[in-house]
Amino acid sequence: MKKIQLVTVSNQLNLKVRDQNPITINKGAVYMKKINLGNVSKVHFIGIGGISMSGLAEVLSRDGYEVTGSDDVKSAITDHLQKTGITVHIPNRAENISSEIDLVVYTAAVKENNPEYRAAVANGKILIERAALLGFILKGYDNAICVAGTHGKTSTTSLMAEILIEAALDPTISIGGHMGRDGTNYRVGESSYFLLESCEYSNSFHHWHPQVGIILNVEADHLDFFGDFEGVVQSFKKFAQNIRPGGTLVVHDSVPEEITQNLPCKVVTFGLQPMGNSHFWASNIEFSSLGCAKFDVMAGAEKLTTITLPIPGRYNMLNALAAFAAAYKLGIAPNVIALAVSNTKGVKRRFEYKGMYNGATIIDDYAHHPTEIKECLAAAKNSSAKKIICLFQSHTYSRTKNLLNEFAESFADADEIVVLPIFASRETFDPTISSLDLVEGIRRNGKNTIHMDNFDEARKYLQEKLMPNDMLITMGAGDVYFVGEMILST
Repeated sequence: MKKIQLVTVSNQLNLKVRDQNPITINKGAVYMKKINLGNVSKVHFIGIGGISMSGLAEVLSRDGYEVTGSDDVKSAITDHLQKTGITVHIPNRAENISSEIDLVVYTAAVKENNPEYRAAVANGKILIERAALLGFILKGYDNAICVAGTHGKTSTTSLMAEILIEAALDPTISIGGHMGRDGTNYRVGESSYFLLESCEYSNSFHHWHPQVGIILNVEADHLDFFGDFEGVVQSFKKFAQNIRPGGTLVVHDSVPEEITQNLPCKVVTFGLQPMGNSHFWASNIEFSSLGCAKFDVMAGAEKLTTITLPIPGRYNMLNALAAFAAAYKLGIAPNVIALAVSNTKGVKRRFEYKGMYNGATIIDDYAHHPTEIKECLAAAKNSSAKKIICLFQSHTYSRTKNLLNEFAESFADADEIVVLPIFASRETFDPTISSLDLVEGIRRNGKNTIHMDNFDEARKYLQEKLMPNDMLITMGAGDVYFVGEMILST
């Protein structure tokens, strides 16, 4: 049986947002629901342990819905959800779809042979993909803001969150990482502002029609889904076309013009190019010994403010410029934006300081695309570290295979690279690509590179290798961060 079509779900849900009809919960307390899903009262999430699914589950739970979920493995996220009162079943089983469940939410990664999905279909439950549900919710927010791009989405969304909160706009937030401000990946606000990190994979962000959209960059990635770079461009073009008429699209000045042509919204550019190429640009750029940027924000020839970032890298300077441009177009004062951005606590797993071992600094970063690797290592190079050692775990066979040459060339700023086996994530084993192929490619580019078969082997090697003033960066979108934690705990 096919998944229920979007229009069918829309009719059944009869979605309203910030509904003013009170309901009675918690032994007689009167509560005003912000999100009204019609007659739905109990919602089940298949794959609730995912970073985006967990945040949406908490948003609905906080809004008075009875939320349950399941995942294949127990994790820190599932433990946290249970502490908030959400029932999480481990593992995924058909029996988890009880008769009381009204709505089942799933991700694009869930296949039709999933036991819970099949049970939901067999029992006539309403099913909706996570992105589609968010699309319904966003329709009720006058100031929906979506942050998209191949890189930097989580960091920029976090910066936007800091700005909106500093400006006392009380936003609802859904982000694909844990914000340094409070360690959460969501926030439930009471205003018309909804800030959402927007992923292009599986065209998820096509469900959303924001008032303000941000495109940070567009590069070849997720080619297992898009096929080629042109497929990526067309996906972002559709996202841009979904900006509400009269709204605003903020784009880096390198974004292909095809994406921004003939749009019903205003287009605002940002970058490092002076007047004429970028509406908002950075001038008088300085980097601290930690690699953190201080710069003037310019609008044409006019200086609007100065920002001093506590997070390193040229890429974070661009992320801050994007957030500034969007916030400025929302009417937020430059000094308020600068204060919020200058006080940001960053995002977990984005150049995150983990600790010191034998006088060496241990950093963890989520970089898993060649461009992200280059930018992360460039930020490290701008620091005072004597030697940079990168422990890299490539993410997915398809990305490693499709971008092998680009990966091999991306470690120029590292003094030594230690490579772990590929993290498969959602993919099955592919015998045509290996982490040893990556090691060979990096070596051809003249870099000192070795391979480690497992975490414990890497831990032992690095504990012997690390010296005072070195910097170790555990890098990748998988679970490579465990190695740094193992080093610090022994």
